Amino acid sequence: MAQNDEDLLHKCVFSNDIKSLKESVKSFAVEKKDKHGNTALHLAAMLGHSDCIDILLANNAQVKVKNLQGWTPLAEAFYRLDTTLVDFNDMKWERGDISFVFNGNIKGSKNFTILDNKLKVYQKFKHEETEDETQDDIDILMSSDIISAQIPTKNITFSRLQSGWFVKQGRTQLVGQFPADFYSVQGLTLEQKKRREHLSPEDLQKNKAILESLSKGNVIENHEIQRRPSLPTPKKANISWEDYIRDGNPPCLGRPIICKDTKKTFKATLAMSEEFPMTVEQVLDVLEIVAPLKQYKKLREFMDTKLPPGFPVKIEIPVFPTVTAKVTFQQFKWDDSLAEDLFIIPNEYREDPNRFPEL
Repeated sequence: MAQNDEDLLHKCVFSNDIKSLKESVKSFAVEKKDKHGNTALHLAAMLGHSDCIDILLANNAQVKVKNLQGWTPLAEAFYRLDTTLVDFNDMKWERGDISFVFNGNIKGSKNFTILDNKLKVYQKFKHEETEDETQDDIDILMSSDIISAQIPTKNITFSRLQSGWFVKQGRTQLVGQFPADFYSVQGLTLEQKKRREHLSPEDLQKNKAILESLSKGNVIENHEIQRRPSLPTPKKANISWEDYIRDGNPPCLGRPIICKDTKKTFKATLAMSEEFPMTVEQVLDVLEIVAPLKQYKKLREFMDTKLPPGFPVKIEIPVFPTVTAKVTFQQFKWDDSLAEDLFIIPNEYREDPNRFPEL
């Protein structure tokens, strides 16, 4: 293979050469990145070459691969985003007696069921969205910031919380039925990049008002989603392939990027219990099967080297002055003698496809 053939797939997309692209995808990996970290799908989205996008997607090009700037082809295309809010009733979380049943022996969309044991109804989990739901997702994306976020783990540290008036000692208390040691988490920083070149002044004003309302603990009522046409193809930049592929910072191929970088530090509290029946190692073994390899390696390294001893039975993170996110494990047990009927929907339960409307 000639040296200049390494970027042939990207060059076909850059020049919108559909015929050559159809041939090239048979011989080249669609996930290969050029020197700027862009896949061919990145370029197609930046340039608005929709026919190239169709060909690459038909050949399993991934939409969530990040380039060197941290953006995915999905962000470049401004097409789709899933974003929902959990329901509140009278400013209180809706609680209930809910069971989740997963049957790995059943193929397709019927292997995961949610049961409401109070109402005696069940709902099958939907694996595919309807056309209307997909259109809603697209419209939400086109009126929202495109966000790339990460939480670097390098600077995260843990220190024991102290209790007592005169004689200070490490804070220990029950979380559910498990005694736990409490830690303060330092260095927990959320780094965000927000792109908004696709938003109108009205979008920016509305989004700011929503964020301010949420930060005060107010509930955002459901409102009708405004249908939006696709964005026009960006004006073709006067840039040659040679200009693009040369060393240095890549030129802007699509719309001029409007990007805002933010960092927010959180003061989290973590409770670790060495008497919890499950270990972090067991959780990591499960994640090794389902998580992407790169992300799994980073997670295991963090868990092995930095996490205090025990299992994280509780974590609290203040996300707004009046809103705190909490995750708590109050009860857990291993049981190898579960009855088979626990995994069967009782006869008196009826199916309600709208019990959990967000699923």
